Amino acid sequence: MPSMAYSMAVLLALASATVTQGCGECQSSCSGTADRPVTLQGDEWMLHRAPGDLPSVAEGCNHDVVQKLLHRMEKSVKFDEAPNPSILLAMNLAGATHGHVHNWLLQEIKEDAVERAQTDLTSGQVALYVLALLSCCQDPRSVHAMGKTINLVPILKQKMNEEISKNVITWYAESLDILALCLVKEYDYKDAVKAVAEELLNRKSSLKVDTRAMAVLALVCAYNHTDEQHLIHDALKAVTNDFLDEQEKHNGTIGNIYSMGLALQALETSSEFYTPRKWDRAQAFSVVCNYDYQQSMAIAQVLPALVGKSYLNAASITVQFSITNTLKNYFHYSTSVCVPGNSTLLQVMKVARNEKPDIFCFKTQKTSLGPFVTSIHELAGNENKRTYWQFFSCWSPLQEGVGTYKPKNWEHIQAIFSTY
Repeated sequence: MPSMAYSMAVLLALASATVTQGCGECQSSCSGTADRPVTLQGDEWMLHRAPGDLPSVAEGCNHDVVQKLLHRMEKSVKFDEAPNPSILLAMNLAGATHGHVHNWLLQEIKEDAVERAQTDLTSGQVALYVLALLSCCQDPRSVHAMGKTINLVPILKQKMNEEISKNVITWYAESLDILALCLVKEYDYKDAVKAVAEELLNRKSSLKVDTRAMAVLALVCAYNHTDEQHLIHDALKAVTNDFLDEQEKHNGTIGNIYSMGLALQALETSSEFYTPRKWDRAQAFSVVCNYDYQQSMAIAQVLPALVGKSYLNAASITVQFSITNTLKNYFHYSTSVCVPGNSTLLQVMKVARNEKPDIFCFKTQKTSLGPFVTSIHELAGNENKRTYWQFFSCWSPLQEGVGTYKPKNWEHIQAIFSTY
């Protein structure tokens, strides 16, 4: 058991999950090709994921539920069919960002976008491609495949405006378009935002739960980028309270079991609009976690909520992460990693480790104070020598542990081997 002095020294390195993996254990050994990626069977799929890469799971669920759904969704991918961007988006938000199936989906989506975005896809489909690419840290303004490069953003705007003018767009698709444009910081959608908000407030409207939930995600994103804040606030307050009423009335279910995924995402991201009312999260998540989802699209919508994410987190951020030892046998390494928005420092470290396992591998250890980072680059803290890994942001010590601290875009996080 660490001494109290040592425990206090490493308190700022606290992590939210135990990772016992070393540098030599970071590589995956599964095989396959870009054209025909391997699909792992049974528990083999889980064995090729590092224990530290397992996503955090909503209260009332467990890792087994998430792993089963991820495995089932991955197995649903058909290599002779068009790629499904919703599956790639869900995989990224759930932390399943490595593997042959993931790489195949990304490449196929890029090729499909280049071939069909301008001619065959609807605005809603283009919006999903934008979200999927964003979640992969890919720029939808520069999608390159088969020797061609296209910009999906103006294509999305053009298709959205054309469909609205011809009155052939659905409210679901229009909300999805607004969300995608908002996440790429294109905010010239005032009329669309106003129309969606007014439809949500229309008591004669018969919008289904999944459509209203997608509208909530879009309007939450647009809220701070429009002059229609009062209208949006009223619309979000009305819809989220309707969801809470329906949950209370139907013992945790909002709409039906297949609309629960988007409904959970909506309520998770809009709490300020139904405050001071309290949401019984445990009841809602219990319904989802106890249902055996089989359909891949339903799984793709529910998985983000189960790991505390939503489609709003599709937009990625870049974090610079460096490790430094000046005490003995000096070394300094730095890398930039791309992670979904709202990611913790621990998740940043995992991505860095996955990309350069021989440099950025690390270990954590569970103590009475909780798990904390004990080793980076095979250099471990030592109680007798009074050394440990301390984390800084722009040379200021972090006041949170790596499992709770969430870096901002372009923030520089430093792990420095220090004494106390």
